Amino acid sequence: MSANVRSKLAARLADEAAVPGAPPRKNGELVFEQPWEACAFGIAVALCERKAYDWEEFRVRLIAEIAASEARGSEAEGYSYYRCWAAALERLLLEKGICTAQEIEEFLAAGNLIEAAG
Repeated sequence: MSANVRSKLAARLADEAAVPGAPPRKNGELVFEQPWEACAFGIAVALCERKAYDWEEFRVRLIAEIAASEARGSEAEGYSYYRCWAAALERLLLEKGICTAQEIEEFLAAGNLIEAAG
């Protein structure tokens, strides 16, 4: 993802920084601890920009994934915002029929999004 695209995305999401489901930031910049996190972020944003789904549809699922993770006590077990992100994206793609479970498995098996939702 180019710096210009990342900058546009950061500006677009800046208004969401204080709401549930907002991406982690440091000094106003998006924070990715692993390369797969940036990839998952980019995929979700790109699909939304291509009108595969509305951003609110994704955000609602992300908030639900975060709440479910917190309810399971995942904070103490290595909670990851982007694991919730990847799970929400997978759920949305399946629910909308954009991908099948098999297509997602093949994508992940090919080394895309290493350690994403597992």
